[in-house]
Amino acid sequence: MRKKYAAGNWKMNKTFNEGQILFSEVTNMVKDELVNPNVKVVMAVPAPYLSSFSKLINTDKVSIAAQNCHPKESGAYTGEVSVGMLKSVGVEYVIIGHSERREYFGETDEFIAAKVDALLAGGLTPIFCCGETLAQREAGIHFDFVKGQFTNALFHLDADALQKVVIAYEPIWAIGTGVTASSEQAQEMHKVLRDHLASKYGQEVADNISILYGGSVGAGNAKELFAMPDVDGGLVGGASLKSRDFTEIAKSFPA
Repeated sequence: MRKKYAAGNWKMNKTFNEGQILFSEVTNMVKDELVNPNVKVVMAVPAPYLSSFSKLINTDKVSIAAQNCHPKESGAYTGEVSVGMLKSVGVEYVIIGHSERREYFGETDEFIAAKVDALLAGGLTPIFCCGETLAQREAGIHFDFVKGQFTNALFHLDADALQKVVIAYEPIWAIGTGVTASSEQAQEMHKVLRDHLASKYGQEVADNISILYGGSVGAGNAKELFAMPDVDGGLVGGASLKSRDFTEIAKSFPA
């Protein structure tokens, strides 16, 4: 059975004290209330908080994630953080290829592929983001565009390595806009992506890979989204900044 994920991406939000309260609230709520053993809660917090917050985890239902990394082990890369640094402070997952990193910081598929390799070599789990703009969807090229992101950044991996990657489909037109893809739209793209994986690696491998939906996931729509057969959870933005909402999302998977 594929692992299910409620992954929260805090982005550049919360002061240290605010974040500490939020992280502790979520951790304690999840510890007490989440009963589905196949669900993992992941919180991607700002880099300065990783070391301190990792010490607040009191249940194996929760893991901490970074929002980015650099593919090099060390060197003159001012302001960057390596995989080894993240691992040394308790990080288990790292978000890579987020649309905001691609758009605002010019990250290419090739650069993201190097991050995938560095994370897998370091024993951390990449949460690989992909997704299309509204213009690409309206032009009818959204399936081919997102499949191209897969091909360029992931298809150099062998099957064993690929199955260590978590995928997050994030329609850019639905991130932070309050507009959410319908559950049918999400399922349609997730099925296309799983079929694309199967075309390269076979159905058994494709069926072992968790594909999350990221795009204005909230407590009100999580159950419907997570009921779709190829939607294995959510990469949650704004709702992850509210402890009760995020916990309810984590509890929204079918039993």
